[in-house]
Amino acid sequence: MPKNGTANNKHILQEQETVSRMIRIFCRAKHQPEGILCAECADLQAYALRRIERCAFQPDKPTCGRCPVHCYRPEMRARIREVMRYSGPRMLMVSPAAAVRHLIRSLRKPSEKVRQAVQRQSDAA
Repeated sequence: MPKNGTANNKHILQEQETVSRMIRIFCRAKHQPEGILCAECADLQAYALRRIERCAFQPDKPTCGRCPVHCYRPEMRARIREVMRYSGPRMLMVSPAAAVRHLIRSLRKPSEKVRQAVQRQSDAA
């Protein structure tokens, strides 16, 4: 596999692991204190992992909050937003490296591919 493919896979896997951790933190606090994901959170996790894997902006994928294309269905977007609001601050205690990595990604300038998508959206409006 080419080097870029490996880097892309690493980035995707890191983002998927971060989202999974956030969902586990939320579910443990709100639904299942035993640490096993409830059905609702397991569905959200599977959905989020698929969305990350299929993102049109790979390898320069922005964080979902800064993405010009909202690929989540509205109800799933509301659910993941609730999870992130709760889990985001707690990630600093649970997984500081993942939290800092996510913060750094959210501060990066958008890639050319993302800027073009934003431009197309504003032209269409």
